[in-house]
Amino acid sequence: MAQRVSVSDGGNKKTSRVRVAVRLRPYMGKQDEKGEGPCVRGLDSQNLEIINWRNATETVKYHFDVFHGEQTTQQEVFLSSVKPILSHILNGQNASVFAYGPTGAGKTHTMLGGSEQPGVIPRAVREVFNLVKAKDEDEGWDYSIGMSYLEIYNEKVLDLLSPSSQDLPIREDKDKNILIPGLTHITISSFSDFDKYFVPASLNRTTASTKLNQRSSRSHAILLIKVVRTQRAITHRQQTGKLYLVDLAGSEDNRRTGNHGIRLKESGAINLSLFTLSKVVDSLNSGTAGRVPYRDSKLTRLLQDSLGGSAHSVMITNIAPEYKYYFDTFSALNFAAKSKLIVNKPFTRETVAVPALPVKRAREDHEVGGSGTDLLKKRQKEERKTEGDGSAPSVHFHSLAEPSVMDRLIALEKLMMSCQEKERIGVLKDIAQSRKEIQELKEKQREFESKTLLFSQLAGEKSSTKQNSVFQNNTAPLQRKPSNATKPNKQQAVVQPLQGQLQSICPEGKENIMETSWESQLDTSVLEQSRQKILQVLNTGSFKELKGLQQIGDKKAKLILGWREIHGHFTKVGREMTSFN
Repeated sequence: MAQRVSVSDGGNKKTSRVRVAVRLRPYMGKQDEKGEGPCVRGLDSQNLEIINWRNATETVKYHFDVFHGEQTTQQEVFLSSVKPILSHILNGQNASVFAYGPTGAGKTHTMLGGSEQPGVIPRAVREVFNLVKAKDEDEGWDYSIGMSYLEIYNEKVLDLLSPSSQDLPIREDKDKNILIPGLTHITISSFSDFDKYFVPASLNRTTASTKLNQRSSRSHAILLIKVVRTQRAITHRQQTGKLYLVDLAGSEDNRRTGNHGIRLKESGAINLSLFTLSKVVDSLNSGTAGRVPYRDSKLTRLLQDSLGGSAHSVMITNIAPEYKYYFDTFSALNFAAKSKLIVNKPFTRETVAVPALPVKRAREDHEVGGSGTDLLKKRQKEERKTEGDGSAPSVHFHSLAEPSVMDRLIALEKLMMSCQEKERIGVLKDIAQSRKEIQELKEKQREFESKTLLFSQLAGEKSSTKQNSVFQNNTAPLQRKPSNATKPNKQQAVVQPLQGQLQSICPEGKENIMETSWESQLDTSVLEQSRQKILQVLNTGSFKELKGLQQIGDKKAKLILGWREIHGHFTKVGREMTSFN
């Protein structure tokens, strides 16, 4: 299967200025409201003048590429303005022709014409078929021609070849080509095929009657002719050229046309799109790098290739000679004068079919286990064998493409190997760092565990010694005190020293000395220091500090405070009792 790759002569772009032709409609009527005859007249094949409204003795002169007077025929307009750009379409380039001007100035007549005097559109399509037919078959190209037809009505893109379709979107691909998804595209093989589809589609275009025009176009109509030529030889180059034929709706002064209701809405959409078209022209002529407002209307979005884009463009500006059209004519001439300054950069749109078979075979061989270098050696060996046998390779263009393909495969393999090696080294460094951190954490953990074990052993020895002493002094099971037990007198209080068992506070001289206790296991200086701290808290501590002693609650703390106020300071803390004065 071949892959198509887009190419263009972008590095050798040639500029093409928008060509502007002005066509003057014949004067209709003997005299107008001022009784002064036409307000516009031609001077020669490129120049014309319009009377200055403020001073009738002065005129404003204009110079264009072509001026078509009142007597100019449809054939002359086509030959001088349109035919020269049609040959570019067969070379993969775009071209566009659009008629501009106020309503009633003859745009639709210029583009469509009649059965006896056909306009630009039928003549251009017939000429495209003639150019394709005149191509020598020995050149090695096959041609295909297709058509699409649409209108922009109230800022909606409608398919004239499929009237039941809804508003179509406008898109842009990665190569900046304007696309309309869902637009009908019909392949045509002759002018009769074109006529069969175009005439009924033209009747679908929206028109209405106004005071200035019995059949006024209420939409912009755009006919697209696409020519695709494909090379028969291997690589199968394909070039695509497009021809846009545009009949713009005319700008309208609603005070003179008498528009109201839906006609007024249509007129507003038409004038807004034409105003945006004028802004696009001004932006292109300003020479600044600012944003060109193509996206502000559907019309300018579709004409993006024609104005400041990649097409050979021709604008046919239609004007009327009557004074009642004076301001519309004056505005149209000014717009045409600005448009001729626009420069486009046409280029050839071409795709090339790249054979995918060598790449696929190389990939399969690589998956089997051979590297790019081994594969290249294998192919070279096969080629030498083939040359020795005198036989030609089965597919010659594949062997021609193989060296470049092999170079790319080898480079890709080296890149993959280097990336894999870098990633492997990075992973190994991360693993070594992680192992080092884990080892440090394990050492800290062992250190903490040893300290914790030492403390737990010390606390366990204290607890076991205490429990042994208690069991030795109390061999009988613990029992609840009898209900008739006497209450302790006011000189007794129960105090539990820190990590000790001060069960009661008694007068001096009454100590219950245990034969064995946990205190004997401690250093005497540490034990004495602990007793002094407890004694200090008992004698000077506040209510809150007393509660901080082990097993001292609110009641015992209050009892100690009361006892201290009555009897003074405690003098001694024993193993089981605390003495006082």
